[in-house]
Amino acid sequence: MRYLKQKELDLASRYLFLSMAIAVIKQDRKHFEQGKFKIKEPYMELLGKMELEAREERKKLRQQMDQQNLQVVESGRNDSFTSFLFLAHGYEEKRNYFNPAIRKKVENILFELMKKSQQSAHGGHHEKLAMSSDDPRG
Repeated sequence: MRYLKQKELDLASRYLFLSMAIAVIKQDRKHFEQGKFKIKEPYMELLGKMELEAREERKKLRQQMDQQNLQVVESGRNDSFTSFLFLAHGYEEKRNYFNPAIRKKVENILFELMKKSQQSAHGGHHEKLAMSSDDPRG
């Protein structure tokens, strides 16, 4: 039986998958720091901006969830599925997600964060690149 309204489910799901995306970003940052990349800084900067964007959005989602007394917790997992319990209005609603579908949702959020981070970075970076390529010294 469905107890959550679609808006509540959307809010809690976004919070859930955004939290997973933040975990992936943190893990990827470690890999870049420890990896043998020639030039790490651009990747580290992008991942840092993505994490900041995600944390800001998650904070807003958390506030909305608190106002609506809404929670989501993992309730189990196996090789194929992960179960989550959505709690609202004194009701519990259990949902099972196919693990590859979770991965796809998190991947889509990462692409979204990447685009947002690049848009906010384009302010002055491109102009410097364009100027330096015209410069005979550079």
